[in-house]
Amino acid sequence: MNRALAHRGPDADGTWNHGPCALGHRRLSIIDLRPEANQPFLNEDNTLVLVANGEIYNFNDLRAELVQKGHRFRSDSDNEVILHLYEELGPACVARLRGMFAFAVYDCKRQQLLLARDRAGKKPLFYRRLRAGFAFASEVQALISAFPREPPVVDYAALDEFLTLQYVPSPRSAYKNIWKLPAAHYALLTPGREPQIVRYWEKPRGETMTGSEPELALELQRLLREAVRRRLTSDVPLGAFLSGGMDSSSVVALMAATSNRPIKTFSIGFSDADNSDLVHARLVARRYATEHHEMMVSPSMADVVPEIVRHHGEPFADSSAVATWYLSKMTRAHVTVALSGDGGDENFAGYKRYWLARLGHAYDRIPAPLRAPYQHALRAVGRLFAPRLGNFARALSQGEARRYLILAGQFSDADKRGLYLEPLREFHSAATLERFERVLSEGSATSAMGRLADLDWQTYLVDDINVKVDITAMAHSLEVRCPFLDTDVVEFAARLPSRFLMRWRGKYLLRRAMRALVPARIIYRRKRGFGLPLKRWMRRDLRQMIEDVLLDKTARERELFRPSYIEGLVRSLNTPSPEVDRLWTLLVLELWFREFIDHGSAQAASELRTAG
Repeated sequence: MNRALAHRGPDADGTWNHGPCALGHRRLSIIDLRPEANQPFLNEDNTLVLVANGEIYNFNDLRAELVQKGHRFRSDSDNEVILHLYEELGPACVARLRGMFAFAVYDCKRQQLLLARDRAGKKPLFYRRLRAGFAFASEVQALISAFPREPPVVDYAALDEFLTLQYVPSPRSAYKNIWKLPAAHYALLTPGREPQIVRYWEKPRGETMTGSEPELALELQRLLREAVRRRLTSDVPLGAFLSGGMDSSSVVALMAATSNRPIKTFSIGFSDADNSDLVHARLVARRYATEHHEMMVSPSMADVVPEIVRHHGEPFADSSAVATWYLSKMTRAHVTVALSGDGGDENFAGYKRYWLARLGHAYDRIPAPLRAPYQHALRAVGRLFAPRLGNFARALSQGEARRYLILAGQFSDADKRGLYLEPLREFHSAATLERFERVLSEGSATSAMGRLADLDWQTYLVDDINVKVDITAMAHSLEVRCPFLDTDVVEFAARLPSRFLMRWRGKYLLRRAMRALVPARIIYRRKRGFGLPLKRWMRRDLRQMIEDVLLDKTARERELFRPSYIEGLVRSLNTPSPEVDRLWTLLVLELWFREFIDHGSAQAASELRTAG
């Protein structure tokens, strides 16, 4: 298992075992580079053992408190405070931690294992039920490669959700009997008993934030400044991703205001793409005299796509992972830690799709007799100018969750009826819709827009954005820290009235808070995603791979998808409007099958024959 995770921790490795428990760790050295900070950590009487991934940002305060109570530390590592805090508080120690983490504490006296994951799900934690026990790891590959006698089994119901969302939502994985510990949860395990899984944090409920716009903007800037300051602690070189957007520009501006040395910043572009992001990134780099690094990438897509699939370990079809992969690779050549702007959109309602969602909120408020004319008008506009608007308008009466699936989803129910063959149809369900409905109904926000942003936080952020960043960065042994996911910032944003989230555009209060620090061209720039030349990649670089992988005998014999439907998607590459996102999703899925199911089963059979 440790060998499978060597890329996450190239600097040191360690193992420990006692009774029914064995723990392993790979280290990426960031705070206290001495061997004394290598893991596993043991407490003073060797009755507790810790392995941890991530960073604890309030470790200095916790350490001082614990030393005063008589605890002895062997290192200056931030992670070691977890062990001694557990001695004081048991599982309740998780609530005192501020940071990004996944960790395990084994209590030798109780023969009890505590697993925990941070509030925003920055750090991953998978666990697996085995015939003879229980295993956990930061990446699913370690849970597969280390147990060849128990080859992985596909969870086709999870794949149905993947085709809707382009990721497998937690707590599911793409495999039966392999699960993800949800963000903001811990699990207690005792031999012979079912895991006890507990949620230890959720966004605050109650009254919305009060105060004037200038007061709230000033408070937000203060919270972000403090979040950035906490994330600058490092004994190795540190820098920042700089995309030219509002969020990463804000982080760099606050880093420059906090640091006494030039900030290292990193940006990438792609040949044959709209690289206006680079122009805007240079504005911030010049303003703050950063040590700026740029790279124009011409990727070998036929090589990089299988590599990304291999590192994710389960189907994951957010194509921006390609950009994050190359950005991380370039950044790691200069630093070991990078700050990023992830989380700004989910906290402050920054996505473009929220504009369409507001049309649905207007529909919910108007009198019943006016709803049909309103719906017909939107459908007419959609037929003329925007097919997605037309599809959204047809679902106006079906509720927020169904409407939002149209905005955020990939393959709809109607698409799946055309795509699926009979064996897969039995696994099609309303699980994703029900998940969205549950999150919306349980949300703490008092406004429709706040609940929608919280839905993205609990689904898209945790299972797509954070997964993408962690996997692609750690593939290159790079740690990424996100000030917008600081607990104080998140709880502040959760209590904002909707008028401070979106007016004529999203992230209203954030723009107000940062307008003195970020160039106006960026403050008032329209929201845009990363300018990937996906159409060109699919038509040229990946065309042969698409045909070889999706149309060949191996894919057909799975009997999951209708060949004529797949052939139609491939033919669309010859049209002005190719189905690039759906083709990308299916390509990733088939490559995953070949790497982890076909190859994994063959490898397991070979190892078993050798062992026999």
